[in-house]
Amino acid sequence: MIHFVGAGSGAPDLITVRGKKYLEEADVVIYAGSLVNPELLGYTKETCEIHNSARMTLEEVIDVMQRAEEQGKVTVRLHTGDPCIYGAIREQMDILDQRGISYDSCPGVSAFCGAASALNLEYTLPDISQSVIITRMEGRTPVPPKESIQSFAAHHATMVVFLSTGMLEELSRRLIEGGYTAQTPAAIVYKATWPDEKKFICTVGTLAETARENHITKTALMIIGDAVQAAHYDRSKLYDPGFTTEFRQASKIVDSCDLQENNGAECGETEKI
Repeated sequence: MIHFVGAGSGAPDLITVRGKKYLEEADVVIYAGSLVNPELLGYTKETCEIHNSARMTLEEVIDVMQRAEEQGKVTVRLHTGDPCIYGAIREQMDILDQRGISYDSCPGVSAFCGAASALNLEYTLPDISQSVIITRMEGRTPVPPKESIQSFAAHHATMVVFLSTGMLEELSRRLIEGGYTAQTPAAIVYKATWPDEKKFICTVGTLAETARENHITKTALMIIGDAVQAAHYDRSKLYDPGFTTEFRQASKIVDSCDLQENNGAECGETEKI
């Protein structure tokens, strides 16, 4: 069995309970060495065979999996964050399907969740943004034409940009071309939840300058949108006393001065009716 496991956003205790269990049981671990915190390998047993996929091709990764399977061993393919986001897992799974090798997938805490926790940020504030766009600038890996930064920027939703730290001047230009202003709030989070995490609040227009001043050249996420620094937003309906849910009936909070008979209460006191 091959277990694809999300390592989490960086901190070794942010792996899931299931993911930690798989690491403890693994005979072979292939981990994304350029991104996964090596402290996670401390969960493995002494006899575990460790491979750093940063130095390997897809074919070499599959060969290790194949050999382990033939020997009846349990393999963990340890990816950064959650494997479903920029994890390159589909190409591995397709080959395993062709070879009749069983596998499953264990989710993890994505870096975009870790970045939000670093900033104590809620991406989906009522009346500010109810959508999160996860995307990247094209580099050596192309982006479909319909998924340009400019087209996404036109929505004014919260945007999280992966794998683009070295292209921030161009990112700013495209964001502004698409509809954000240069003053739109933005943030850069470097190595979210790692011990050397860094975070910076800036604007769309100062992304490149902020990264340059703080020597951030890689391993960072950019967060774009008003949710980064929203001063005013609508309260959630879920916990509004005037909102009925499946679990409670709405109540109305009124100022005592609005009651016909307030029994001598001072103005400003409230009663629930």
